[in-house]
Amino acid sequence: MRYELLLQSLTPGAPFPAERVAECLRALGAQLAADGAGSWALAGGVVEVRPLKEGGQQVATELRAPLSEKVDVLRELLVQAAAAAAQAEVCLFDLQLSRPVGKADQGALGDQFMRMSRYAGEMAGVSEAVGASFSAPAEGLKPTTKILLGLVGACVFVYFIVQSLLMKLR
Repeated sequence: MRYELLLQSLTPGAPFPAERVAECLRALGAQLAADGAGSWALAGGVVEVRPLKEGGQQVATELRAPLSEKVDVLRELLVQAAAAAAQAEVCLFDLQLSRPVGKADQGALGDQFMRMSRYAGEMAGVSEAVGASFSAPAEGLKPTTKILLGLVGACVFVYFIVQSLLMKLR
């Protein structure tokens, strides 16, 4: 399992500039073969680069980041891929969020990446992502716990009011 981003044409149905995208990726350090497949070594990890073909024509370039308990590789990939997309005049599209993304979407991508990593570690047994299953739980009380504590507090308050009124009546 991997987190996938696509570099695709800005307008649907328009020809994909595969050579221009490959040149931009090579300029950023990706090691690509003549067919456009290869790897991209980033500080957080290695990203797989693959051409996406339909009907024998390349329609996009896939960027596949490995799932793990660390979001660093995805954040770096997002920044670098957004720069490549701008330079090549193509769209950076997130398949998991089903929308175009940019540098400003680091939070949304990070959250989705961690959800996928937790699932991959817990359910699919992906060894690299098992650490995500043990990440710290969200801090603070859950909303239902807050409501229950509020109800208990209200009941205690009403009890003391009723007790004080009964004491005055005697």
